[in-house]
Amino acid sequence: MTAALHDEFPPSGEWTADDLDRLPDDGRRHELLDGNLIMSPSPRRLHQSIAGRLMAALDETCPPDLDVTQGVEVRLSRTRAFIPDVLVTELDSASRNPSHYRPHEVMLVVEIVSEGSRSIDRVLKPALYAEADIPYFWRIETEAGIVVHTHKLDPAKGVYVEQARMTDGILVPEPWEIDIPLARITPRSR
Repeated sequence: MTAALHDEFPPSGEWTADDLDRLPDDGRRHELLDGNLIMSPSPRRLHQSIAGRLMAALDETCPPDLDVTQGVEVRLSRTRAFIPDVLVTELDSASRNPSHYRPHEVMLVVEIVSEGSRSIDRVLKPALYAEADIPYFWRIETEAGIVVHTHKLDPAKGVYVEQARMTDGILVPEPWEIDIPLARITPRSR
């Protein structure tokens, strides 16, 4: 597979979002930053358990015109594409069973910070999601217990403003009224 990758890639010039569609499914996350390919290993159990539980919890209370999913690419531009851990989109957009979404179709993106993605999840992705006008961004930290940071876009400034920092659950009035106890998204343990 590596030889095939070298024969076909990288493309001449910069990578584009369309190039991502032609990459082999190798179990890694392939994202794109300003024409540069970013590859991350598959997330670990804690990360995936939180993502799955959060997706299910959000889906239970989600308004009927929205859809909750995880791990689907958001193409911010021709040379920028990220894969949020959990995202909420317009139901009409989700109904076409997309391989990727455009920013205007996305209401909320959630990133669960992993050891190898701290700077990207804490600094880079929120800045670029805000630049793309995605209304809500949540970041979930797991280093010292689960901490949920919720943010809302300030359209005048083009940045996210923190709404809440929660350690015992998710209780926010927007993008819809959400009340999820922390135990609901906490993975099982011994």
